[in-house]
Amino acid sequence: MKPAIRFLLCLLWLVPSAGSADAGLVVPDEARAGLQLLYEGDFDRAIAFFRTLQNTQPEHPLGYLLEANALWWQRWCNSMTITAKGFVDALPGKESPLDAPYRALLAAARTRAQAYLARESQSAEAYFYLGMTYALEGRLAGLRRETWATASAGKKMRAALLRARRLDPQLDDALLGLGLYNYYVVTLSPLVKLLRFLLFIPGGNKEEGVRQLEQAAARGVLVQAEARFWLGKNLRNYDRDYMSALTQFRQLVARYPQNPLFHLLIAGLEAQTGSVEAARRSFARAAQLAVRDCECHQRVRELAAKGLAQLGVP
Repeated sequence: MKPAIRFLLCLLWLVPSAGSADAGLVVPDEARAGLQLLYEGDFDRAIAFFRTLQNTQPEHPLGYLLEANALWWQRWCNSMTITAKGFVDALPGKESPLDAPYRALLAAARTRAQAYLARESQSAEAYFYLGMTYALEGRLAGLRRETWATASAGKKMRAALLRARRLDPQLDDALLGLGLYNYYVVTLSPLVKLLRFLLFIPGGNKEEGVRQLEQAAARGVLVQAEARFWLGKNLRNYDRDYMSALTQFRQLVARYPQNPLFHLLIAGLEAQTGSVEAARRSFARAAQLAVRDCECHQRVRELAAKGLAQLGVP
C-alpha cells in the first residue's frame, strides 16, 4: 500500500464517521477513505480505494457499488449543462462510454449481494446492497430517459430496501433509496404514472420522502452526501424551494470545499435568490478549483464561464 494511502486510512481511523455509533452497516476504512476523496472531487484516487476494497474483499458487493457510484459522478459531471437561471444539471439522454463499465460493476455487485443473501437470508446488509444495485441501475436509466427500466428498477429497489429496514430499523442508509422513491413517484409524468399501473408500482408520499432523505443525510453511514445532493436537487427542480435547496448544497460545500461541482450547484441558486455577488464568487471558485486535465474539470470551467457571462461578468 502506498504511504499516502496508508496515512489517509490512519487519519480516517482516528476520525469516526458521523452517525457511526449506532450504524447498521460495517464500513471498511478503504470505503470511508474513498468516499472522502470522491466527494472532494478526486475520482481517480477514490476509485483506487474502491478497487483496493474489491481486492481485499472480492466476494463483497460494496467495493463494486462504490466504484459504480464514482463512475456515475464522473458521467454526471461530463454531461452537465447550465440553464438560463444558472442551474447546473446533467443533460438527459446523452450516451457515455462510462455506461458499459458502470453496468458491469452493478452486475458484479448484484451477483455478490445475491450470493450474500443465499448465505444469510436474514441479513439486512445484504438486502441493502441488493437494493442499491437497483437504485444505481434506475439512476442511469433515468438519466438515459429509459422510462420502463427506471420504473422497474425502482420497484425492485423499494422491495429490497423495505426488507432491509424491517430486518434492521437502524439501517438509515436504506432511507436514501426509499426517500427518493417516495418523492419521485408523486412527481412523475403522466406516462410514468401509467407505467405505475402496468407494473403494479406502489404509490409514494413526497413529504415522507423529504423526511427520509433528511434522516439519511443526518444519520447515514455511506450516503450522507448523496442524500444531501439529491434532496437539494429535488427541492430546486420540483418544489422551487430555492432557499432550502441552497441550504443543502451549502452543507456539501462546507464539508467538501475543494469540490468544484458543489460550488457550481450553489452559484445558480445564489443568483436566483438575489445574491449576485455571492454567485459570482461561487462560479469563480468553481473554475479556480477545476485544475485537473480531465473532461469533468474542463466542463466545470466551461459552465463557470457561462454562468459568469449570464451574470454580466466578463
